[in-house]
Order: sequence, then C-alpha cells, then structure tokens
Amino acid sequence: MTGSASATPLLVRDARVVTMTDRGTLERGSVLMESGRVTAVAPDLEAPEGAEVIEADGRVCMPGFVDAHTHALWAGDRLDEFAAQCAGASYLEVLAAGGGIMSTVRAVRATPVEELSEALGARLRRMLAAGTTTMEVKSGYGLSTEHELRALHAIQDAASSFPGTVVPTALIGHAIDPDVPDFVDRTIAETLPAVSERFPGVVLDAYCERSAWSLDDCVRLFEAGRARGHPFRVHADQFTPLGMTEWAADHGAVSVDHLEASTPEGLLRLARSGTFAVMLPACGLHLDDRYPDGRGFLDVEGGSSRLVIATNYNPGSAPTFSMPLIVALAVRKLRLTIDEALRACTVGAARLLGFEDRGVLAAGVRADCLLLRHRDERAIAHEIGTDPVDVVVCAGRVQRRT
Repeated sequence: MTGSASATPLLVRDARVVTMTDRGTLERGSVLMESGRVTAVAPDLEAPEGAEVIEADGRVCMPGFVDAHTHALWAGDRLDEFAAQCAGASYLEVLAAGGGIMSTVRAVRATPVEELSEALGARLRRMLAAGTTTMEVKSGYGLSTEHELRALHAIQDAASSFPGTVVPTALIGHAIDPDVPDFVDRTIAETLPAVSERFPGVVLDAYCERSAWSLDDCVRLFEAGRARGHPFRVHADQFTPLGMTEWAADHGAVSVDHLEASTPEGLLRLARSGTFAVMLPACGLHLDDRYPDGRGFLDVEGGSSRLVIATNYNPGSAPTFSMPLIVALAVRKLRLTIDEALRACTVGAARLLGFEDRGVLAAGVRADCLLLRHRDERAIAHEIGTDPVDVVVCAGRVQRRT
C-alpha cells in the first residue's frame, strides 16, 4: 500500500550520502529522484530541467526509516494503567486484571471504523514527519471476527490516502478474551478463515505469553494459517521464555519479536535460523528496564543481516513513534554500534517486510529519503529525544521541510 510518486525531478545536492549499500557513504554526493525512484547517486550530478533542488551543504542524506513493528491502530488511552504502573503494578499484573490489551480492545470495539481510520491516518502522518516512510501496522485490538476485519479495513483505508508505505499484519492472537468461551478455537475456526478470505496471504501474528496465547495455541493458529497460505510472525519472550522462539526459528517464522526474556540457547537458535529478530527497546524504557541481547544476536555468524529494531508504537507498552529514539536506545541498551542500529531500521527492516527497493539509496529504488540537520549520522544515536530531520522525501515528493 503506497502513495503516488512525484513527476517533478528532485535533486538533493552536496550531501553526505549514507547509502546503506556496499558502496558505503559518499562524503560529498548528490541524489537524483525522478518519477518516484532514485535515478542516480553520484559525487556530482546536474539538475534536470525543471527539477526542484535542495542544497544539503554537507548535511546527511539517508534512507527513510522503516518501522517493522507497530500497533498504531487503537482507540482510547491507557493513562490510568500507566499511573498504576508508576505506583508499582507490573505489566503482567495489569494484563491479568483485565487491563492492558483488553482495555484497548474494548475502546476499539466501541469506535466507528471511520474514526479508527482517521486516528490511524493522523498517527501515520506524525510518523512520516519524524522520518518513517515505511511502516507495518497490526490489527489485534478487535479480537473477534467482526472487529478484526474492521481493524484491517481501517488500516487499508488509512493507507490508501497516505504517501508512505503501510504493511498490514493480522494480529488475531493478541490476547485471550475472557468473555468468550473457547476463544482460541473460535479464532482459528472463524476469524482466521474470514481474514483469509478478505485479506489473502496477509501475515499472521500472535502474542505468546502467560495471560495471553500459550505455545500450543500459537502453534495451532500458525499451522492452520500456513495451510491457508499465510506467513507468520510472533511476539515471544517478552516476559517469559515459553519455547516459542525456538519453535518459530525451526518452523520458518518471518520474525520473532521482543526477546527480552530469551535464553542464550533460544537466541542462538534464532540467530542460526533464517528468521528475523525484532527488538523493541522502547518497552524496556517504558516498562521495566529489561532489554534483549542485541550484541549477542549480532555476534552469531549469520545474525548481523537479520536484526531489526522497531518502535512497537502502542498506547500501553511503547508510547512512541520516534525511530531516532529507538536508535539511541539500541546503541545504549542493546549494545549495537551506530551503523548496526541504523541498518536495523532501514535496510534490515525493509528486507523483513519483503522490500528490496527501500532502506537503501541506490539507482532504481523507491525515492524515500531524509535530509538531516546533522553533518554526521552518528548524531542520531548520540542525541536523546530530539528531532534530527530537516527534510522528508517520500516517493520523490517532499513531505516535510524545515
């Protein structure tokens, strides 16, 4: 789901171009974009007739951020729960008491689909202004056939008028509705077929955790989904290592996300598989100061190309859409180098979502890029809570310019 491209050529001239390719960084270079695509990256380029020219004056030009894990479709807020957590309640205690995910589920069910779409559209625009040009958005706050379909349609509707790229995920295994007998059976027997019919091939997701979906329940959902042609991702090891990371790594999952409580053996198994690891350091910042072992994953042979960092943007455990903040946290708390962190939310995240044409700056790719106010990309990680972006370009169109 992508926005329209610009017909007017655009040249970013005299920039420090961070390509995220084997070409590395051009100390001084230019990026030419035409018809929504990058047509050239070179030390010195002439502007075509009628082109818009942005003089970089040595500032950093880099690919747009790719946020591969968000829950940006929601209604209501979780401020009361946040106050309870500040007073000492744990996230699992809030969840077990009927709060957490289920409180947002109730709010989503009570909100008309048009309002859900409008709220999501506003959040997408804020994400874009902060430099995220491609983002995944999950359903999961519906937890019934009717409301999960409404959520997926709201994502589809918001994406249709958005200039960036939105990738939907059907998180139909997000929580257990305590008011629905045999909830897991009904989800697999009713919700999955309905989602499959309306959104064929959409990636499935579930939350494997105590007070949520068990390992066995997730396995049943994913095996039923694969039989219908659905790839799958899974939330695992956020608080409790239940064995899902190992099972997912052995059974072709697209990604395992969270990993704060993973065992060294589980993380090693994941790193040696073809499955991506998605780490979400805003959860540690907001909830309990626990972080996954990013350095350990990267140091396993083969792991370096499959580590992704993302915001987990949601109203409960990660209330942020700032990818620069995630980069800063990844360097400090996951022990990534700055280059590793930037790759994990550009080219690495794009590959996870199935895109070969973004997350890098090279001829032929989609023209999604950022011009920073900095002349050194390391400043993104060094600063905390600031906005490093001067210009956002999406499909060759300038979406924000300061």
